[in-house]
Amino acid sequence: MAKQIMNVRDVMEVLEVSESKAYGIIRQLNGELAEKGFIVIPGKVSTVFFEEKVYGVHIAR
Repeated sequence: MAKQIMNVRDVMEVLEVSESKAYGIIRQLNGELAEKGFIVIPGKVSTVFFEEKVYGVHIAR
């Protein structure tokens, strides 16, 4: 089963960025979600939203 939530290590691996950069990306994405009224968890981001923002589409697994 695919993960529904990504943590900083997952983001680091997918984007090949540093930990601090990954946290910055998660903060940015969570800010967008919070503005839309979604509940967010610091340090974690929805996999579906991450894939939509990074790849432009959700990747079915």
